[in-house]
Amino acid sequence: MVPKIRRGSRTHGLLVYLYGPGKRDEHVDPHLVGSWDGFAPDPGRDTSPDPDPKVTLARLAAVLDLRVKQAGDSAPTQHVWHCSVRTDPGDRMLSDAEWNSVARRLVHAVNLAPEGDPDGCRWVAVRHADDHIHILATMVRGDLRRPRMNYDFKKAQAECRRIEKEMGLRRLKPGDGTGAKPPTSAERFKAERTGRPEAPRETLREAVRQALAGAATEAEFFTRLREAGLRVKTRTAPSGDAIGYNVALPGDRNRHGEPVWYPGSKLAPDLSLPKIRLRLADGTADRSAPSATGCRTDWSPPARERRSATGIAERSAVLLDRDDDGEAAAQLVGVGELLDAVAQTSSAATRTELAAAARAFERATRSHVRAERADARALRSAARGIVQAGGALGRGEDGGTTAMLVSTLVLVTLAAARWHSARGHAQQAHASRQTAAHLRTAYRQAAAAPMRALHDQGRALPEAQRRTHEATLRAVLPEHGVRAGGTATRTDALIATLAQAEQAGHDPEALLRQAINVRELDTAEDVNDVLVWRLRRIAQLPAHPGEAPRRPQVGTRQAKTSTSRTSERNAPAAAPRPVVSDPNRRPPRR
Repeated sequence: MVPKIRRGSRTHGLLVYLYGPGKRDEHVDPHLVGSWDGFAPDPGRDTSPDPDPKVTLARLAAVLDLRVKQAGDSAPTQHVWHCSVRTDPGDRMLSDAEWNSVARRLVHAVNLAPEGDPDGCRWVAVRHADDHIHILATMVRGDLRRPRMNYDFKKAQAECRRIEKEMGLRRLKPGDGTGAKPPTSAERFKAERTGRPEAPRETLREAVRQALAGAATEAEFFTRLREAGLRVKTRTAPSGDAIGYNVALPGDRNRHGEPVWYPGSKLAPDLSLPKIRLRLADGTADRSAPSATGCRTDWSPPARERRSATGIAERSAVLLDRDDDGEAAAQLVGVGELLDAVAQTSSAATRTELAAAARAFERATRSHVRAERADARALRSAARGIVQAGGALGRGEDGGTTAMLVSTLVLVTLAAARWHSARGHAQQAHASRQTAAHLRTAYRQAAAAPMRALHDQGRALPEAQRRTHEATLRAVLPEHGVRAGGTATRTDALIATLAQAEQAGHDPEALLRQAINVRELDTAEDVNDVLVWRLRRIAQLPAHPGEAPRRPQVGTRQAKTSTSRTSERNAPAAAPRPVVSDPNRRPPRR
């Protein structure tokens, strides 16, 4: 149940609209379902002899405005309180009596007409559709004072949550005032008329977030906005310094033929220019040079950057499980940028779900917890690297590394859901879980080909080799509550990965323990898949099994050498790490 509150100054004009046909003849049988005393004249169902709806409507406006006229100059200019209350499309249809109860509870909750107060404000509730009512009240009490209505929107929201529970309606998540402003009815209707799939406000919000993903400077941010095809204008102070910006979609014009401009702060609270400057002030690493992540240089730039981002995302999941709220809030903002970067550079096969994931997680990046003195440069740098590397083809190594990164991002967003839930951020936690659902769908799309190839390779291994690696799985995995063996097809890809790691010069058991120690596996939908991608990233194995692994220097076994600097940087500091070989060291040229 969603309340929407507005204020105005024309009681008669609003009644004419409520009892009229509507903008598109959508008003059916308008009538009163409740009023301050239960005896207000009803222009929709006037039973008096020879009724004239216009006369009755004028009478209703007059009795509603009676106290406003009596108050004279002390009455507020905006004396009309207008609240529309709508149920969810999946809810049952409420009766007139139930809507009367809803209206009375809301005017009581916001202190317009408290129950038992004879001097409460006058109000009526009009119903002209099955799923909503309009409450109109005049804000002058019987004693000619103004009602005290501080935080009326929050109070109405809270009362709607209680009504939903008591009436068995769909229960929405309580808000905290950090959400982005939704499109107005006029914006939605205009989008329908012009054939747009969504309101311009939503399109612009997503475009601005994508332009901000990984941007190093304010100038680069504005350049990206223009390159995305948006109209951009800045607001400047007398000194010439920019103090804000507005964006508009090409072709979106008002009735006078002028572009419809939206300030960044009206798209989302964190997209105002001051908030963007705070984010940019944290800086990003210089990604103009080739990535120095220790990845193979013969892989494509998109593949290298996605591998690098996977390790950084794993570290973010660990930080979200700690108690530093400021650090966690900064990590959430960085993860949002990373998702925006991946979505805009993904292949056609995964673009829809990744874009939906990025859009859902946008709500999870904002709360009242401030990201102070926290460092999210690694995530912003990863986002920048992905954007600069360009789009991925979605097949071969590019497709495999996309699956590798998305598999990790699923666990990160679930860690975000736990963090928000523990702090009572209901809407943000729900958005995080929605993001995880979209990412799981995108993962299945990206991982289908490489995982199928790995399963085939695992089944094709000699029986003796399979038994050796199954013994390794039985020795290591039960310690973490996972059963190896049983359904062989579930572990085929994992066995094939261990075999390839051994062929490349790694100790399979030590490598597997390191992959497990990266972070918990309890939230993984398929532990085997998660471990496959962790192993392939740590061991620098090709994400697409059709590409041959590179063998490190002869004689470098895990028992003799330490982990690579890249693995140390990407793995959580608190996690114990066994000694492994350096898979990133190149063999000497001969």
